[in-house]
Amino acid sequence: MPPYAPPSTGRPAAEQHAALSSAPRGNGARPAMRRVYPLEDLCMGCGLCEVHCLVEHSRSRDIIKAYLRERPAPLALLRVERRDHLFLPVQCRHCPEPLCVYSCLTGALRRDPATGEVHVDGARCIGCWTCILACPYGAIRRDLQRGIIAKCDLCPDRTLPACVAACPNEAIVYLEGEAL
Repeated sequence: MPPYAPPSTGRPAAEQHAALSSAPRGNGARPAMRRVYPLEDLCMGCGLCEVHCLVEHSRSRDIIKAYLRERPAPLALLRVERRDHLFLPVQCRHCPEPLCVYSCLTGALRRDPATGEVHVDGARCIGCWTCILACPYGAIRRDLQRGIIAKCDLCPDRTLPACVAACPNEAIVYLEGEAL
């Protein structure tokens, strides 16, 4: 599936993103779930989203301690794909029909029906990696130090995910809707 490419309206990016986040769906109803979307035309591949994600999910929440002292080392729950001059942040899309959840052998992955978020129960994950094969976006990572999977959790302790807040170009946005 090709990555999302925002429609060009000739308006500044921030204005365009604000319009997309408040737009009603085709049936007039407002979507209930907010999701993180990458905007590849704005990403410069700096990796700040990865750094801030790693720090947010570290025990110390300190950049120096997270990178140099914590063991097991924290893992960023997203990555930036880099090809030539094109860059794309890749993180869980919390799909409405999550193939990863359907393929999970132990039930460690589940989709919350109220929010639409896909969560991991680390105690139930056996590290079989079946969900990694099933994910059409390649958004689930192996945490080899812990022997389980790692995926975006939308930073539940924050109002805005760390990757979105840290992006200097607003190349990662947090919008309502199942797909743009």
